[in-house]
Amino acid sequence: MTSLPLTAMTQPRILVVEDEIIIAMDIAMQLRELGYQPVGHATRGEQAVSLAQQLHPDLILIDVHLGSSMDGITAASVIRSQLGTKIVFLSAFDTAANRARAEAIEPAGYITKPFDTGELRSVIEVAMQV
Repeated sequence: MTSLPLTAMTQPRILVVEDEIIIAMDIAMQLRELGYQPVGHATRGEQAVSLAQQLHPDLILIDVHLGSSMDGITAASVIRSQLGTKIVFLSAFDTAANRARAEAIEPAGYITKPFDTGELRSVIEVAMQV
């Protein structure tokens, strides 16, 4: 049996949770270029939980800092406990405190912004294997 290239297989479905609209649009564009399927976009933690429950994505890229009462780490914790969805954290503020809180949720990855398409691809590929 031969293995199929990524484009011939089902594209991983990825939910983007990012409160900066331009950054979210850029991430979605990069995902499409890499052969992934962005299935939705949330700007708030509460919205991320709701969309995850509705869409059941294969992976969620979620910003640590969101402009809402529920930050990305709290939203990811709820999503992981309810659905078990793979999480990759995005953060422009890579602090020890953020890392410690994020690692407690056992994410599939953590990427510091800004990142390029190659970094995004690497983190997603590893996350999809976990």
